[in-house]
Amino acid sequence: MTIQMKIKYKMLTCLALSFAGLNQSCTDNLDVAPVSVITEDSYWKSENDANGALNGLYVLLRRQASENLYLWGEGRSEVMGLGVQGSGGRERYHDNSLDVTTAGPNWLGMYYIVHQANLILKYVPQITFTSEANKNNILAQAYTMRAYTYFTMAKTWGDLPLVTEPTEGYDPATIQKPRTPVAEIFSFVKEDIAKANQLFGESNALAQGRQFWSKPALNALKADVFLWTAKRLGGGETDFNIALAAITEAEKADVSLLPKFEDIFDYTNKGNKEILMAVRFKDIEATDNHYSLMYFPQAFLPSDLDVATKAAIGLPAGQNYWAPSATIRSQFTADDTRKNASFIEVYTAASGTQKFVGSLAVKFNGFVNSGIRLFLDDVILYRYADVLLMKAEAKNALGQDPSAEINKVRERAYGAAYKQHVFVSGSKQANDEAILQERLFELVFEGKRWWDLVRFGKAFEKIPSLKDRVGKDYLLLFPISEATLSLEPQVKQNPGY
Repeated sequence: MTIQMKIKYKMLTCLALSFAGLNQSCTDNLDVAPVSVITEDSYWKSENDANGALNGLYVLLRRQASENLYLWGEGRSEVMGLGVQGSGGRERYHDNSLDVTTAGPNWLGMYYIVHQANLILKYVPQITFTSEANKNNILAQAYTMRAYTYFTMAKTWGDLPLVTEPTEGYDPATIQKPRTPVAEIFSFVKEDIAKANQLFGESNALAQGRQFWSKPALNALKADVFLWTAKRLGGGETDFNIALAAITEAEKADVSLLPKFEDIFDYTNKGNKEILMAVRFKDIEATDNHYSLMYFPQAFLPSDLDVATKAAIGLPAGQNYWAPSATIRSQFTADDTRKNASFIEVYTAASGTQKFVGSLAVKFNGFVNSGIRLFLDDVILYRYADVLLMKAEAKNALGQDPSAEINKVRERAYGAAYKQHVFVSGSKQANDEAILQERLFELVFEGKRWWDLVRFGKAFEKIPSLKDRVGKDYLLLFPISEATLSLEPQVKQNPGY
């Protein structure tokens, strides 16, 4: 069974489950029997059908956000190292030893999202809605989701099979596609962004919820895309200006920095005013996400753990398969409030000498219910501090002073100690270095660091496992797995692998 055939069968199941309100099961098993009750011909009849299909689209995104987005976007950076429980194979990421047999998560789940978006874009226009604005909003979200998905895949693998229509047949000539050059993929992404922007209209509202794509979230994505093409695909000044304009539009929405950094990530504070777009995780609707693999189980806590650290950790849980690296921990200063809100170091004082045991990420530590810690914090795709630092990046590239944006972020981070950390603009190169460093402190563990390093051209400089491999630029892309190549005869491996 080819990838496209699996997608065909799978998406019929997702349509059925979305309509029934049982969305959490859409991606549990790949090889499923075709659904006989719901087909494309019988499903796409009403506004409720369209809403159900859109709901299914977000369920598919949640499956990828559960771990894969982090593996692609941060796992290969210098952020994480071995945990106290070993690695569970995750050393392949921070050691940058991926190969065709151990290639990381493949793109199949992302193409599920593309297929679902393609179905919506094909069939929703023919449905009669009570409000044309509601129809346009669904179509806008589908275009945005497709743009985000291709953007993510293009950053990860480069050239991609470009699928613009639902997979509704099994003719190999139709369903098996070669890879389209990455520049054309980005042109397609930008076209989808433009279509979504038009369909969203003039509203900058986030009233539907910050777990759904909206015009402000679209503009954050647009800025991200154009910063990437400005730096990686030769877009230069034109693309930097477009990114800056998109950020200006995003700032018109109801967004602001929260007074306290740690409040952004509190489970009880989901959808707060700093969030532009997050993937929603809730009890009963979803299982623990990848942050459970960064916490600390009881068995590895020392018996003489100090009271303050014990209180900060609270109920031990999860599996410490990878942990904040010494490289990262050492860069935070004690007066940066983001330090204690991001990670904890665990020490034992056995034999009267303090000895390091391990570390854990606490930025997304979930919540405790009936004596069980559940790791169900939202996976944040875009928040206002991220947008401010993208604005600083664009301004600096255009020869403008990025101080205002950097200092907004620093003022919250350092609080009473802010005067010792005021940023003063210098050369473009020095400013870029400061912006990249500020993004590390602000966004660590949020799935951004690898892509930031690639965009800034700093991966071989900053990542220990890549420092002796300068010039091997093929490593900036992921390999394509043998399983994917065996299913897709027209797809060729990335050079170097």
